[in-house]
Amino acid sequence: MKCIPSKFNIVEKNCHTLLKVVIHQPNYFPYSGFFHKLTLGDSLVLMDNTQYDKKFTNRNRIIVPNDWIWLSVPIKKEHKFSPNKTVEINNEIDWKKNHFTKIQKSYSNSKFFNLYKDYLKNLYEKEWNFLFELNYETITKVMEWLGIKLKIYKESDLNINGKSTERLVNICKSIGADTYISGIGGKEYMNEKLFNSNNINLEYQNFTHPIYEQHFSDSFIPNLSILDLLFNHGLKSLEILKNSQNNVEN
Repeated sequence: MKCIPSKFNIVEKNCHTLLKVVIHQPNYFPYSGFFHKLTLGDSLVLMDNTQYDKKFTNRNRIIVPNDWIWLSVPIKKEHKFSPNKTVEINNEIDWKKNHFTKIQKSYSNSKFFNLYKDYLKNLYEKEWNFLFELNYETITKVMEWLGIKLKIYKESDLNINGKSTERLVNICKSIGADTYISGIGGKEYMNEKLFNSNNINLEYQNFTHPIYEQHFSDSFIPNLSILDLLFNHGLKSLEILKNSQNNVEN
């Protein structure tokens, strides 16, 4: 039962507040939809114990004139089937200088780039050995920039077992979550009945990518790293995210 306080902020004795959780791979400077999903939850669990997924865990996209490119953090090949928390970065490749140079070249003339330049410069001067540590740092920093405040858990701290949907359900139960917020793609692989049998609500994010003014492009390019939105709109970025399709599907 969802709690609805009265105008005097009095809640019924047997009522409890729903705790909504987002569970996600720790991606590298994720795209806007990741942070939109966070605005719908109360807690975030980053899956550091789950097997590394090469799709976005170590890379994301930024804009170049009328196109986009990948920024990829090189990892040691022997770790591509390892849990996220043990995946090591291949620092024999000078990826840090490469990333910062490309970001500067693409965004130095963007309206709000200077708000974030010093942080990025320091980020890419620091030594990073594990991909998860880099991703955790950048995700939490972007949350700070956007003003998104959630309780963050590392999956490895929760002693979780199980696979696929069972693993998601066990994570929810371990932190006392009543509701799991999934991306719409979860409908293709999740066992929805397993959530229901464990008294956990399942909600799907209904995200329409916001179209905003974008430096360097004649037509809007969606699904870039959140950096693109921040560099172009600064402190208004969260408002732009929230004005996209915010409702969820059950």
